[in-house]
Amino acid sequence: MTANLVLAAVLLLQAVTVPQASAPRPDWDWPLTPRPAVVRTFDPPDKPWMSGHRGVDLGAAHDGVPVTSPASGTVSFVGVVVDRPVITIDHGGGLRSSFEPVESTLTAGTAVAKGEVIGTLMPGHCGALHCVHWGVRRGDDYVNPLEFVIDLRPSILLPVTAAVPLRLP
Repeated sequence: MTANLVLAAVLLLQAVTVPQASAPRPDWDWPLTPRPAVVRTFDPPDKPWMSGHRGVDLGAAHDGVPVTSPASGTVSFVGVVVDRPVITIDHGGGLRSSFEPVESTLTAGTAVAKGEVIGTLMPGHCGALHCVHWGVRRGDDYVNPLEFVIDLRPSILLPVTAAVPLRLP
């Protein structure tokens, strides 16, 4: 009985300590179709003012492909940042997605649905490759966009010998 309680406590603790933010969200999808290759991964800086890669670069077949909203939301920005066209979608709950270089005819305040075309991929971000940069912010912090479309939680394997059936009262 005691062994069963200890095992149950360990399993419950593992389930609780796995960050739930890393589980994919069913209400989000990839912004390119078909599912793109990740050309460059998320590499946040150690400090906010340092260099890093605050998003992911997703490979596209060619420039001019449609870019879609990964989740429903409202366009909060369309314009040029430095030298590239950018569009930002506010998904609510403090989550915002930004895409570059993406040219859009939408305007701030426009509601968009998951999967709706928000713009067209322009050249210039990945050199000879064709790619879109996708960044996601939660509040003021950049987070890995992939956590919204794939399961990034670590696998937890239990030894076969520890697989004791639980007997609940």
